Amino acid sequence: MADFRLIADRIAEDIVAGRLRPGQQLPPQRWFARRHRIAPSTAGRVYGELVRRGLVVGEVGRGTFVRAAPTVAQGRALIETATSAPVNLELNYPSAAGQSEIVAASLAPLLRADVLTEAMRPGAADGTAAARESAARLLAVPGWRPDPAQLLFTGNARQAIAAALASLVRPGGRVGVEELTYPLVKEIAGRLGVVLVPLAGDAEGVRPDALAAAHRAAPLSALYLQPTLHNPTSSTMSERRRGELGSLVVALGLPVVEDRIWSFLRPDAAAFAAHAPGLTHVVDGLSKRVAPGLTVGFLVVPEDRTEAVGAAVRSGGWSAGRFALEAAVRWTGDGVVRRLVEEKRADAARRQAILTRNLTENHGELGTVRTDPRAYFAWWELPAPWRADTFTAAAAAHGIAVTPGTAFAVDPHRTPDAVRLGLASAPEEELARALRTLAAVAAGGPPGSTGG
Repeated sequence: MADFRLIADRIAEDIVAGRLRPGQQLPPQRWFARRHRIAPSTAGRVYGELVRRGLVVGEVGRGTFVRAAPTVAQGRALIETATSAPVNLELNYPSAAGQSEIVAASLAPLLRADVLTEAMRPGAADGTAAARESAARLLAVPGWRPDPAQLLFTGNARQAIAAALASLVRPGGRVGVEELTYPLVKEIAGRLGVVLVPLAGDAEGVRPDALAAAHRAAPLSALYLQPTLHNPTSSTMSERRRGELGSLVVALGLPVVEDRIWSFLRPDAAAFAAHAPGLTHVVDGLSKRVAPGLTVGFLVVPEDRTEAVGAAVRSGGWSAGRFALEAAVRWTGDGVVRRLVEEKRADAARRQAILTRNLTENHGELGTVRTDPRAYFAWWELPAPWRADTFTAAAAAHGIAVTPGTAFAVDPHRTPDAVRLGLASAPEEELARALRTLAAVAAGGPPGSTGG
């Protein structure tokens, strides 16, 4: 009996060597089985192994296709350098003009020996009284202000998500998420042994009927949402939908993890937590407001869960450092965060204008670009016959890195023909040139197509 792993190894060699090109479709499994003189069930295991290795992607009703490149750990493209392309539209960390000088001046008082001695002590999950008061002021929005007593701190927002889910969901438990979700949530779920359940949505956000049906099928342990400037689509859940979902989760007694990491760009959007305060765990941080290397994660938890979530923070080794907490207090108190946020809101608006001029304006044949005029990213639903991985490879050939829709899809068999464009990191002139190039690539069509 043929070892499916050995056959998968040979296909993998063909992919790495370029004999099978990005976007190329593999033959149907029955044809593959006949060609290799193996059982159809063995062919299925070969294809499953290639999917597991991240070399191909299977799409319901369409077939199995070679990915643009072997995958790295889930979400890596969104948090660290994942490519050597000259223009990287995967990374998405905004930076204000003169940011380093602004931050450095604010930190100077912390470098005194007497202050530094205290700041170098270990940090606790609940931080300090000053940090809790400062964070509560920073996170407050119309209709919702966190109680400082319900605040916990982690090294970054990703750790806050991990701590919240670890405290809520046992291995094997089910967590409802949007059909497209933050890639690192997929990685966190995998490490925790948690099953992500994609929930259908519409223009207003996750549909309540989809959530209710998923919970009926098998009880969910929690719900993870990005209701404000959802990554990757930039959509913001309507207030009506927040109220409907809030009423439903209260009726179900279902805990919620609300990710608000991009919400500072839309101060008009209320917190979902206002609709279900006794169930919602709010995640936020300073990585986008300030910088990824100088950050703190915030976690606002229901009143009766501070001990349980605090224990998860400590056991995971996710507590924020005391120096980082002291820096966050200073930046919030002396106006540094407010100043950086104002400048980044203006910067996002300028970059959206660049996106409009160079990609979306007068390009009706280039698919659909979904974004928000205040967002730092855009979701590009590509024109047929482009596929996400094929377009990603074509963009890379022109020195531009984009994130394929497969990175965000929860169901690996239902992957969108779309890419996410991160607008924050590239210099503005470079961003404009890259967008013009991508528009030309899309207009030309994939290799071998009638539009090429």
